[in-house]
Amino acid sequence: MMHQDPRPEGSVWAPIPSRVELVLGTGPEAETLPLEEADGGWWMPPSSEAARVAGALAAGERYGYVLDGEGPFPDPRSPRQPDGVHALSAGFDPDRHAWADGDWTGRDLAGSVIYELHVGTFTSQGTFDAAAERLPYLADLGVGFVELLPVNAFNGPHNWGYDGVLWYAVHEGYGGPAAYQRFVDAAHAAGIGVIQDVVYNHLGPSGNYLPLFGPYLLPGAATGWGDAVNLDGPGSDEVRALILDNARMWLQDYHVDGLRLDAVHAFQDHRALTLLEELQLMAEDVEHGSGRRTFLVAESDLNDPRIVSPRRAGGYGLAGQWNDDVHHAIHVALTGEAEGYYADFADPDALAKVMLGGYFHDGTYSSFRGRHHGRPLDPERVRPTQLVVSSQNHDQVGNRAVGDRPSAVLGWDGLAVAAVLTLASPFTPMLFMGEEYGATTPWQFFTSHPEPELAEATRKGRLAEFERMGWDPALVPDPQDPETRLRSILDWSEAETHDGARLLALYRRLIRVRAEQPGLWSGRLDETEVLAGGVEGTGEGAGSRWITWRRPGAIVCVGLGPGPVEVPLPTGFGGRALAATDPGCTVVGNASGEAVLLPGVAAVVLSA
Repeated sequence: MMHQDPRPEGSVWAPIPSRVELVLGTGPEAETLPLEEADGGWWMPPSSEAARVAGALAAGERYGYVLDGEGPFPDPRSPRQPDGVHALSAGFDPDRHAWADGDWTGRDLAGSVIYELHVGTFTSQGTFDAAAERLPYLADLGVGFVELLPVNAFNGPHNWGYDGVLWYAVHEGYGGPAAYQRFVDAAHAAGIGVIQDVVYNHLGPSGNYLPLFGPYLLPGAATGWGDAVNLDGPGSDEVRALILDNARMWLQDYHVDGLRLDAVHAFQDHRALTLLEELQLMAEDVEHGSGRRTFLVAESDLNDPRIVSPRRAGGYGLAGQWNDDVHHAIHVALTGEAEGYYADFADPDALAKVMLGGYFHDGTYSSFRGRHHGRPLDPERVRPTQLVVSSQNHDQVGNRAVGDRPSAVLGWDGLAVAAVLTLASPFTPMLFMGEEYGATTPWQFFTSHPEPELAEATRKGRLAEFERMGWDPALVPDPQDPETRLRSILDWSEAETHDGARLLALYRRLIRVRAEQPGLWSGRLDETEVLAGGVEGTGEGAGSRWITWRRPGAIVCVGLGPGPVEVPLPTGFGGRALAATDPGCTVVGNASGEAVLLPGVAAVVLSA
C-alpha cells in the first residue's frame, strides 16, 4: 500500500473472501496475522499491530495475503516483487531516496522531442543504471523527454512490459524501484524529463491474482488482450482508486514528469466523469502541490480531438495524444507499402492532408475498418504539438511479423527524409531508440513465460495472428526463444559507422533547427500552408513525388523520388538552408523564379 491511502499499511481491499490474513516474513519466522474487516470490503491490521506492520513494510519485509485459507498471494498494490509476480511482495519506502532534483520544475511538451526506449533492450545490460549512462548522449542529441515502455512487474525476466500484472511494482530485472528513482534523478540532472508508459486497460495472462481479491475485471468484456478492467461496474470505485493512486505514485513518489496512457480506446467506461478526466485532474493536483509541470499523453485509435480539447470546450483536457496517421502517411510515402491499414494512405495527398489537418481519417471512410472514422481537429482548440508523431515506434516496428525497422527497406536517403518529415513537422516528434543512427537491429516481440502451457499458447497465438495477415509463418520469430530478445538489443557500434554517424549528425542538426525556429511548431495548426506538391509530369523528374509546406519563419521541401525535382519557392524568397539531407539540395533560378533542386529522395529546411 502506498502512502497516498490513509488506511494503515498492510490493509487490502478484498470484498470477495470472507477471511483475510496477512503473512509477514518468510521461512520459520514468518507469522500470520488475521486482519479485521472494515467498511467497503477493506481489511486492516488490528490497531494494536498497525505500527509494527508499518515498520516492517517500510524496512522491506516480505508479505502477502491468505484469502479463505488459500495463498499467500501478492499485494494488489505491491511496490516490489523481488522473486517474481507469483511470490511474496516486499515493502519499499519511496521517501528514503535523497532526491537531487530540487531545482527541476519540469519542461513543456510543446517544443520538445521525445525518445521512446525499452529498458531491457536499450543496452546489453538491460537495466535502469545502464540506461542512465546513456543520458548524456540523449542530452547531446537534444532530447527533451525519454518515454519508458512499461516497467511494472511482469511474468518472467524479459518482456515488452505490456503483460504487467502488478501496476505498483517496478520490474526487479531492471533494478527495481530504487534504481528507477536513480534513473529519474539522473535524467533531470541531464535536463531530460521522464514519461512513463502505463497500462490500465488490461492485465497480463500470468500472475494476475486481483480477481481473487475483488471485482477488478469484467468477465466477458474483452479488450483484445484479455478481460476489460472494471471501470464502471459494481465495485469499480475501488478499481479506479487503484489506478488513480498508481498514476499519482509515478508522478509524486518517482518524480515522473508525464504518463503515456496505453490504448485508452480500450477503456470500457460509461461514467459521466470519465477515468481520463479523473486522471487529468489528479495530474493537475500533483502539479499544484509539487511545483513541477506534469502532463498526460493518451494513445488512442479513435482520432477523437476531444481527448486533447480543453475541458471548458467539452474535452478531456489531456496535454497530448499519439497520432498514428502521420506515421502511416510517412511510411507509405517512403516505402510504398500499402497493405492492411496502410491502404488508404497510398492516397498521393495523404502527406499534405496530415500536415494540414493532423488526422488523415477525420470522418472519412476507412477501408481497413470498413466504416467512417475520426472527426476533424478544431485549430482553435487543439495545438499541433498536442499530437505526438513518429516515423518509428515500438508498436509500428514490434508488431510487424519480423520486427523489421524502416532501415530494412530504406537506404540512408530515405531514413534522412523520414527524419525531416518527423522533426520538421508542426507536431511533437517522438523517436524510437536507435532510429537516430539508422539502427538495423529489429525489435521483435519477445516473452519469457516460465509456464510451458502459456509459452506454447503465446507461440501459437503469434503465428495465428500473422497467418491471418498473410505472412509466412516460417518468418515469425518464436517469442519465447531467448535469441529473439537478443536480436532486439541495440547495437551501439552502428552509431559509429560512416552512415550511422552521418544520420546521427542530421538528427542533431534537425533538433537544433527545431529549437532555433519555433515557428515550425508553435502557434496553430492552420498556420501550416502546403505550398505545392504532387508528381512531376515532364522532364528528368518525370514521375517523381514531392511536397513542400511553410510555417512561420520556415519552409520544408521534401522530394520522395525516384528522380530529381525543382520545387518552386515563393516570390521574393530570401532565406537560407538550415538543414539538408543532401548537399545537392540547392536554390536555383528558373523561368518561373526561384526553386529548390531536390536530387531525388532528399529534403531541406529553409528559413523564410
